[in-house]
Amino acid sequence: MAEYLSPGVYVEEYESGSVPMAGVGTSTAGFIGLAEKGPVIGKPQFVTSFSDYMRVFGGYLSESKYGDKRYLPYAVESFFVNGGSKCYVMRVAPSDAKSSVGKAPAILTFSAANPGEWGNRVKAVLSPASRQKTPVYEVDGYDCVFKSVDGFCAGDVVAFDDGRSKVYNRIKAIQEHTVTFETQPSPSIIDKALVPTKFIRSCELNVSIRCDETKEDYTFVSFNPDSPDYIVSRMAKSDLVTVEVLPRTDTKPVEVKADKKADKGEEAAPAAPVSAPAAGGFQPPFEGTGATGAIFTIFFEGGSEGSIAKVTAAEYIGVNGGPGKRSGIQSFIENSDVSMMAVPGITIPDVQLSLVAHCETAKSRFAVLDVPRNRKKIDEILEYKDMFDSSYAAMYHPWLETFDANAKKSFFLPPSASMCGIYARCDLTIGVHKAPANEVVRTCTGLEYGYNNAEQDRLNPAGVNLIRAFPGRGIRVWGARTCSSNGNWKYVNVRRLFIFLEESIKANTNWVVFEPNTELLWTRVQRSIELFLSSIWRSGALAGTTPGEAFFVDIGRSTMTQDDIDNGRLICVIGVAPVKPAEFVIIRIGQYTANA
Repeated sequence: MAEYLSPGVYVEEYESGSVPMAGVGTSTAGFIGLAEKGPVIGKPQFVTSFSDYMRVFGGYLSESKYGDKRYLPYAVESFFVNGGSKCYVMRVAPSDAKSSVGKAPAILTFSAANPGEWGNRVKAVLSPASRQKTPVYEVDGYDCVFKSVDGFCAGDVVAFDDGRSKVYNRIKAIQEHTVTFETQPSPSIIDKALVPTKFIRSCELNVSIRCDETKEDYTFVSFNPDSPDYIVSRMAKSDLVTVEVLPRTDTKPVEVKADKKADKGEEAAPAAPVSAPAAGGFQPPFEGTGATGAIFTIFFEGGSEGSIAKVTAAEYIGVNGGPGKRSGIQSFIENSDVSMMAVPGITIPDVQLSLVAHCETAKSRFAVLDVPRNRKKIDEILEYKDMFDSSYAAMYHPWLETFDANAKKSFFLPPSASMCGIYARCDLTIGVHKAPANEVVRTCTGLEYGYNNAEQDRLNPAGVNLIRAFPGRGIRVWGARTCSSNGNWKYVNVRRLFIFLEESIKANTNWVVFEPNTELLWTRVQRSIELFLSSIWRSGALAGTTPGEAFFVDIGRSTMTQDDIDNGRLICVIGVAPVKPAEFVIIRIGQYTANA
């Protein structure tokens, strides 16, 4: 309660009404699979278009190299074509895949940011640079008075430059305009002239990293670990390379390539060898070569894709090494945006069961599964389906014929990612309560197998959704069942509607935590949820002609005991009546006569 000590008029604000609630997104997908490049450990990468995907993960994969594990880029493309607008992608790679390496002069080692042959196309161009220069006004033993210490940092290697020669030293400490060096400088560096010709120059490096059309530039990076421009820190967020600074212990000259014409694409010319460090170890690795302003070009090599044929379920399932160190399916533990997931074309039972288990544990996402491509007969399909019983998953068959832009011919694509796109299309155009069925599959020119009504009569009740071709109506999704044997959760849209409601209410009631657990709070919570569900009912997602028929929200002494209240529990009971799809349209026709 506010404290009032002097007479006057005081205005206080307080909240007693309902708190507005907004629905969470349901159209964001998550995909796992092999790619040409991209991170294999850490967080899944956010992608908003196929061109965005290619920038991060590379292009299409060839059948000769990747075989039946090449579907990820095609699947992501199909997701966007069929209505998806955003997704997260996590790359997997064989355990023996290697990152390419580029050795820089003396003390630097560059590595491609992630494994794969793509890293062999990376090139680094390095050149000496100087961010700051200043004249020296006084020298007293190890101390010097600079005109300006801006841009200098303790630990920096600097050069005394009089235009004819350079002598290197390292800064030990800086206090106001006085700089203390590790090696006693010569008084000859003093220059108090109005137009000085002698300067102290900082010793930095410009780094340019290139790979295909991607280029990253880092100017004035430092080898000083205490500098804010330390090369490792500045380049830590590079998408192309990682860099490591090694202790310099060599005593022999290091041969490097000085390429003044690198930017013009001309052949590099060899530079003079870099000498071993002078006394005190102050000589920067890119100075003292006899080639002022030399540019060093570093080519990467040694990257490999590894044994693609030996990729197992373990790579897709991934490992949980803690925050920032997860891979495969496990990497999505940290993600709260994804609402549907698929591992396109990978029908290893262990992988698909792990994906379903992940979705069931999270309770906020839905798994879209592919049936193995070689399962054609109904009994074979049902045998495979019998391994799954979950309301958090749906299964689709057959595979889709589409065009392979890489091989310039048609091929068959697993339907899971296309279905994720159709889920997103229905969510964005109508709502999550719309069954993702009777929808055209875009860019699909045919089906690997065709099924008739009698065959679907066996598959549909079992929870296998078929994609079928209808004369004059195109190729359409003709099923909306989950993999669950529980009749209450047999429809995809019902499960996804409840995921949407649960996540929306959870996300919008965090303000309740630690509030006084009183009747006033109960009323506010009840009113907030009722208003939210009323808007959902008006959108057509809930059954009933009135809000009372569509839902109820109960909170109070009828839902909580005194023991619940004493132990800090607020319990709210909510019931909703979801709309069900008109899966079977029955039209009854009978004969009648005029007299009848």
